[in-house]
Amino acid sequence: MLSTRSASARSELCVLLLRGQLADQFCNAIGVLQQFAPPASFSNIQTAINKDQPANPTEEYAQLFAALIARTAKDVDVLIDSLPSEESTAALQAASLRQLEEENHEAAARLEEVVFRGDMLLKRIQHALADIAQSQLRTRSGANGQPSPAES
Repeated sequence: MLSTRSASARSELCVLLLRGQLADQFCNAIGVLQQFAPPASFSNIQTAINKDQPANPTEEYAQLFAALIARTAKDVDVLIDSLPSEESTAALQAASLRQLEEENHEAAARLEEVVFRGDMLLKRIQHALADIAQSQLRTRSGANGQPSPAES
């Protein structure tokens, strides 16, 4: 079983790695913008001209990096939310683990029952298929006018 400290340390490490990934994505986005972004004027005339121009790869890069940054930020938020809170004590965590183990045992028992019923159903189906095959053999041998191997 994982100790609380090692689970917490793992989660914190994941958060740090994702933050590093986020920083890399920001740097890459800025680098691409510096490399490919056309000079822009903030006057109304230049803005109107830029609206009439067709979409360029820079816009695609911007959308790509915005999506990557948003996804990584969401991952960081999810990991932060999954970290154990300060209110979480060892006793609360142990009780939670006991509850999870109990649910796991109940689910395992249900699974065993379903597997057992599935095996029984499979045997019935196989028996029925064997009966059908025997009937077909008897019908074919009777149609040919030959006695079946069981009859001879």
